[in-house]
Amino acid sequence: MKKRYIAIIVLIGVVIGWITFGGTQAVLHATSTTEFCVSCHTMEKPLHEYQGSVHFSNSKGVRAECADCHIPTHNTVDYLWTKIRASKDIYHEFVTGKIDTEEKYEEHRLEMAQTVWDQLKANDSATCRSCHSFNAMELYEQPKGAREMHISAQKDGQTCIDCHKGVAHMAPQMKLDTSAFDHLYDLAKSTPDNAKHVYPLDFIKMGELATINPTVELDVVKTDGDKRTVTVSGYQMKGAESVIYLGNGKRSILASLTENGQKALKLGEPSTDEYGNEWRTASLTGDITAPVVDSNKSLWEYGEKLDATYCSTCHAKIPPNHFTVNAWGPVAKSMGSRTDISDLNLEILTKFLQNNAKDVVKEQE
Repeated sequence: MKKRYIAIIVLIGVVIGWITFGGTQAVLHATSTTEFCVSCHTMEKPLHEYQGSVHFSNSKGVRAECADCHIPTHNTVDYLWTKIRASKDIYHEFVTGKIDTEEKYEEHRLEMAQTVWDQLKANDSATCRSCHSFNAMELYEQPKGAREMHISAQKDGQTCIDCHKGVAHMAPQMKLDTSAFDHLYDLAKSTPDNAKHVYPLDFIKMGELATINPTVELDVVKTDGDKRTVTVSGYQMKGAESVIYLGNGKRSILASLTENGQKALKLGEPSTDEYGNEWRTASLTGDITAPVVDSNKSLWEYGEKLDATYCSTCHAKIPPNHFTVNAWGPVAKSMGSRTDISDLNLEILTKFLQNNAKDVVKEQE
């Protein structure tokens, strides 16, 4: 009888253990499905963003579900802690209504994104690496830009989330401190009359001759009150006579010329680059009355603020000397189209990157 009781007790313990363990597993699994994750009203917005991403629909037919990105399975402790922390979402859904409107969601978007970024940074992007790994990448089948970034990331010990912050959901829009730009105009008020070089803060007119782009260095010929006679110097390429570029082969536009401006240009002897394009030095002198500063230091400081606000929010900071002048142009334009950056700020940011680009820095060394 004693052995029978022991057997019954053991059997009951096994059944209770099986029910407990199995039930826990079932609950954990059920609450990890995409259907469960998006069943709450507050998940409608992130659901629509996810459905518009390559992780939802792509040419390979491979779909990453919510749990694949948000629930780490490489470590039991991390897995259970993530599930426990997720209980706050239920609390806010049914009790506080913290993000139950689109306005509230946007208000907390950065906070929520930062929580996920910090988690992925701490675990070396474990959920990303469950599908992606450097060892499995055929780098030389990737576009040149992606290949260079992945090689650099391996070398510097970066993790996936350093660069890929907006892959399935819209990245939060950072707020730019507009007082930084206002400060440039304050500096312009104190630009001395005897300044030898000046730099415009905006697109400015050189009389009827040209439009000068912001940040461009202008040599001062003379000053008469608010009017300055200045010279912009760069290069002209055959076939693109309406613009002055930064350098031979460097397509960073310094000025856009009118017909009168093209006629007034002082041109040097032509030379041909390695691609067969004909270049020659070009300079144009005319009058300006717009605000200018006498040092580009403050402009580049503002450019760094723009970089931190509009670029480094979504990916790790890319140093200006990572790309060439010509590469930065389309990169900045394509990335800028994904943000609410103004045309002026995008031009200042582009000029900051181009004037500190790989081929410019190399020439200065």
